[in-house]
Amino acid sequence: MSNAGKILGIDPQFGLAGGEVSIECANLDTSNPTLCAVWFGEERAPIVALSPNRVLAVVPESRVSGSVEVRLECAGLKSEPATMTLGRRLAEDLHPVANPAFDPDDGALFVTRSGSRGEHLAVTLFRIDVNGDVHEFSGDIPNPTGIAFDSSGQMFVSSRMEGTVYRVTPFKEAVPFARNLGVATGIAIDRSDTMYVGDRTGTVYKINGIGEETLFAQLEPSVSAYHLAIGPDQALFVTGPTVGSFDSVMRIDEKGEVSTFYRGLGRPQGLAFDSSGALLVAGSLRGRRGIVRIAPDGKHAELFVAGINLIGLALGPTGDLAIVSTDSVYTLPQRPAGE
Repeated sequence: MSNAGKILGIDPQFGLAGGEVSIECANLDTSNPTLCAVWFGEERAPIVALSPNRVLAVVPESRVSGSVEVRLECAGLKSEPATMTLGRRLAEDLHPVANPAFDPDDGALFVTRSGSRGEHLAVTLFRIDVNGDVHEFSGDIPNPTGIAFDSSGQMFVSSRMEGTVYRVTPFKEAVPFARNLGVATGIAIDRSDTMYVGDRTGTVYKINGIGEETLFAQLEPSVSAYHLAIGPDQALFVTGPTVGSFDSVMRIDEKGEVSTFYRGLGRPQGLAFDSSGALLVAGSLRGRRGIVRIAPDGKHAELFVAGINLIGLALGPTGDLAIVSTDSVYTLPQRPAGE
């Protein structure tokens, strides 16, 4: 074995630029750290920590996405490669504050440029087609926040400034659907097309088909937004980051009774369920930031995607993930490199 050592594993197996990954290795000669390097394809990665058995490195900006070879280097000698999967940046200079959403009709992805509260922007809603091309869509909704589609393909968007949920017509017209929802943030719609909206001050509203709201549950206020998702059991799952560092994912049953599904996340935000029933949450786990994967029974969690400043995510029709940060949109295949 060369003094470049051997890579035993990379955790997590998925990453976005800026995310921190742990590379487990054997017999890495770190006697002169200035001669050590980590390579993701042709890009050299910043090293955060270094030992003979473990290296912490930051995923570099790269023109390559999907499967990429990772190598350790020491004194000019490189290890045999290991592989991991990197996401691709689709767009930047945006300002999402909740999950993006896929149009069920054509697979296009909708994201927001929400702006600061009360700020008026010319274009606040963008459409990214299946080829990755970004199109300006609408500027009619101030501070758009949550986006959701019902079973008929109708799009709804919340405005946290107005406390209103808008119905967006095929002609891009924004028509008020439900009002008086406080600081309206996340939206989720169940299989019966009942809508739920999270008010940042702590109220979760239930809204029927004609836009009438009722109080569904009362939670602790959030410092940023309430994020909602419908689980495989049709219960409502909610995150709302607080000033603490050990926040929970809450589960609300059909009667509005609240329980803790998982506790121990830092600043949990957007959430979505994958095809296996596992819950994916943008946040941090034991100080590691990115997308956290929580087992269907809520008893185990692991870092699934390394990333920074992540806000939300959505699963596409092909199984790929769309992930949004505070200013960018990424796409990421869910299968690990090499599968």
